Amino acid sequence: MSSPNFSATCPLPISQYPHVLMAHGGGGRLMHRLLEDVFGKAFSNPLLDTRHDSAQFNVPLGRLAMTTDSYVVRPIFFPGGDIGSMAVHGTVNDLAMSGARPLYLSSAFIIEEGLPMETLWRVVCSMRDAAKKCGVQIITGDTKVVDKGKGDGLFINTTGLGVLAHSLNIAPQNVQPGDAVIVSGDLGRHGMAIMAVREGLEFESQIESDSAAVHEPVLELIKAGVEIHCLRDLTRGGLASALNEIAEAAGVKIAIEQNAVPVRADVSAACEILGLDVLHVANEGRFVAFVPAQEVESALAILRRHEVSENAVVIGRLVEKAAPLVTVKSTLGVSRILDMPSGEQLPRIC
Repeated sequence: MSSPNFSATCPLPISQYPHVLMAHGGGGRLMHRLLEDVFGKAFSNPLLDTRHDSAQFNVPLGRLAMTTDSYVVRPIFFPGGDIGSMAVHGTVNDLAMSGARPLYLSSAFIIEEGLPMETLWRVVCSMRDAAKKCGVQIITGDTKVVDKGKGDGLFINTTGLGVLAHSLNIAPQNVQPGDAVIVSGDLGRHGMAIMAVREGLEFESQIESDSAAVHEPVLELIKAGVEIHCLRDLTRGGLASALNEIAEAAGVKIAIEQNAVPVRADVSAACEILGLDVLHVANEGRFVAFVPAQEVESALAILRRHEVSENAVVIGRLVEKAAPLVTVKSTLGVSRILDMPSGEQLPRIC
């Protein structure tokens, strides 16, 4: 999605360099221009502007949380987002799953020789706008250029640092029998948005990715004193992988109901056409929360105050301490085992 502040004009003179050259990663004048006129111009802030090998900063009192992730999505631009905004959202969300307030990001770009400079600038601007909206600063980074044919356009790695200003230990090992399983919104849109573009599928309305930051509703849950046992974002492998990972880590049985899982009609249709199970499809702005039964009403009320989680619902519960198992009850009332995907259903979606 384009930003209202987006400028189609890259500050690097594209009349001279309309595409990224190997020399842009060679440590000389062209690399200096790329760093100063593209990344420096877009991400400028007092910490980055020192132009030092590492950023120095103070953090609020509390424990720190740190995460890192790499983004290799294809296509780079997709309905509802792009590789730049997704890199920010994904890392912010990883921090949020421990209840951390995100503060700072690093960004490393691996650019394929020949990438149009306008494409790079568009991604950088999207990343800048997403970081601003999330209230985080990009304070250090790296750039490498690889030979044409070796990088598929553009890869981005981000590392995030956040502060844990609470005493909760939000982790799979803390889930308890009787916990409600809440999902923050409808599932499957990210994977289907990308697959619809790749496969040329057309629907009455365009499927847009759910890519978004989820830290604000999580932080409000914590501020309100909701007892959160576990949080997990539903990226690769979707809901199925997340629940199975939690079940295995905690040694529990989890039961969910298919009818309770929110899925848009167009997403469901796309999954049916492609032969995919929506419970295995990746999301980029959804998470699952485990909370005690007595906390459900408070948690849902808070989540539904935020646009990114306004459709939060309870989809099941943690049954008991047992051999790790996840089951799903079908619309016909028949339960089946919900396992992790055995292979890669949707390559290169995050």
